[in-house]
Amino acid sequence: MKSAGSILIVDDNPDILIAARLLLKQHYQLVKTTDNPFDIEGIINEQRKADQAIDVILLDMNFSQDAISGKEGFYWLKKVIAQDPSIVMLLMTAYGDIQLAVDAIKAGASDFIAKPWQNDQLLAAVAAAFSHAKDKQQVSKLTRQTQGLNQALNQTTGSQIFEFLGQSAAMQQVFSIIEKAAQTDANILISGESGTGKELTAHAIHRQSMRAEQAFISLDMGSVAESLFESELFGHKKGAFTDAKADRIGRFELAHGGSLFLDELGNLPLSQQVKLLATLQNRQITPVGGSKTIDIDIRLISATNDNLTQAVSEGRFRQDLLYRINTVEIRLPALRERSEDIPLLTNYYLEHFSHKYKRELTIAPSDMKALAQYPWPGNVRELAHAIERAVILSDSSRLDISSVVGNVAANMPVEQIPTSNNFADDTFDLEVIEQRAVRAALKHHQGNVSHAAKALGLTRGAMYRRLEKYGL
Repeated sequence: MKSAGSILIVDDNPDILIAARLLLKQHYQLVKTTDNPFDIEGIINEQRKADQAIDVILLDMNFSQDAISGKEGFYWLKKVIAQDPSIVMLLMTAYGDIQLAVDAIKAGASDFIAKPWQNDQLLAAVAAAFSHAKDKQQVSKLTRQTQGLNQALNQTTGSQIFEFLGQSAAMQQVFSIIEKAAQTDANILISGESGTGKELTAHAIHRQSMRAEQAFISLDMGSVAESLFESELFGHKKGAFTDAKADRIGRFELAHGGSLFLDELGNLPLSQQVKLLATLQNRQITPVGGSKTIDIDIRLISATNDNLTQAVSEGRFRQDLLYRINTVEIRLPALRERSEDIPLLTNYYLEHFSHKYKRELTIAPSDMKALAQYPWPGNVRELAHAIERAVILSDSSRLDISSVVGNVAANMPVEQIPTSNNFADDTFDLEVIEQRAVRAALKHHQGNVSHAAKALGLTRGAMYRRLEKYGL
């Protein structure tokens, strides 16, 4: 199943366009290409009118007019950001060096890719870009639509946190901790179930920190093959291993002066944990295949839906590393723990998706009460997908929530979800049974996506596709 999203590839080399398109069209719904950067503005406008807005642009830094300096790439990068700041930019060049990469990140690029690329690395960078695009779109919407709420929050927290909607005591406490911790350089660990907003929290911390004007670099540890961890984190030198055809800059080096966000940290193999610990202690890295150490100055923000204390007791995570990364821990509450925020979130998503799909919908008080009583195992992410689905399927001017909580067979309350394979024989619908199995695995493993996927015999990517499919 292809991921939702639209990507535009811009390069004057037809072979590059073909190779990138063939690779990416296997994973994303819409992949467009052009060999002329002057077409970018028109394509963006055309896709927006067709309700298939471009989310990510993969842009070459050098065109025929300027072979190696990268100036053209920077020009078009700034043009796109001015036209639509919600689009995430990935820059690529065959003449990469560290200064060009750092300048690209500072100018607004999400990442920097050296040609020729390794397919796994390109896919990981593009996946991270799409995740960042969703984040930027969310932040942009909240910025425009929640000014009144933020003013109220400021009376309590003294700062604006556009990423979150919440008036509950639990969220007020989160806002307060973010405000205090952000002003320090302390390492921060964000914990919470899948869908509670850990990446949004990391961005909020960075924007309120003294490093706000520097780079924010992220890496989803769950999306990186074990053999590539060290290269992704610390970089590598050309020839360091079979596919190392060019120098690659690691995330630590790219984040120098700014913040490094390591998501799903519980997926870091034990063999790599000691290297991460040494890096944090010494504030130095050595690229794979290199001999020279590089000083790094970063603020580390980590996130996990795993219980790292339990992982330590089970021998899956180093205790000394846990002490190093969680100087401050921010626990994000599950949505069921702040059910008083559900009406606020529901109204926001109803307004957003009604606008997106050109509908005018209202919600009945009884339906709002039903949504507030639903346990939402997938948290805010599940709520957002559920409201979008309801907006699409509603036939009248009243929001029909039957597709959200009305289908008892597929949307059982958490307390009634079986944790064994003995599902009730009330249906033989394979899709319903699959959804139940996914929900049961998530419940059994306390929201840990990696462990649930393993229990179901799925890859992490296949598990995420099912979470997306069922709005979990």
